[in-house]
Amino acid sequence: LKEEESKCLIFIGSVSDATLANKVVKETIEAFEKIDFLINNAGYGIFKPTVEITEQDWDEMYATNTKGTFLFSKAVLPQMQEQQSGHIINLASDVARRTFENGALYCSSKFAQDAFSMALRKEVRKHKIKVSVVYSGLVDTHFHAEPEGDAAHAEWLTGFDMASSLHYIMEQPPNVVIDELMIHPLSQDY
Repeated sequence: LKEEESKCLIFIGSVSDATLANKVVKETIEAFEKIDFLINNAGYGIFKPTVEITEQDWDEMYATNTKGTFLFSKAVLPQMQEQQSGHIINLASDVARRTFENGALYCSSKFAQDAFSMALRKEVRKHKIKVSVVYSGLVDTHFHAEPEGDAAHAEWLTGFDMASSLHYIMEQPPNVVIDELMIHPLSQDY
């Protein structure tokens, strides 16, 4: 971005906080006059046998992975409905479509995020609002136990790979929506 064209707002908090979601949307509209895109990208994972999952584990995972998507989508919808345009992109995981051992909590939160996205899409398209879901496989981020850039992640998707995919979704003409995009590293067995 060129310096004279750049403007950035930074907010710190939890995506599960409705007050924060409303503040982010309000201040973004004040700064930019409209909102073209919302990318729900917060994610959190706990992976253990169901018998070991606590109620607190459940609440925290759903607060981030599902409630956050709901709160920010809800907060941005009045503006997008008024402007009769906008695009909500929810970054789920490929486990919104498959499961794995010790993944009951994480997988179910991503299935819920996916179902929310599908229902929301039907609800808002009459306002010319698009809803897309990106189902990604392994991405080299701090989400995993090994540090970002670890040799074990060498063939995983990169942040650039994900950004390129999002750009592809976002650059479509107004009459075209990519409902779903599944993306994996070639090396991943899924």
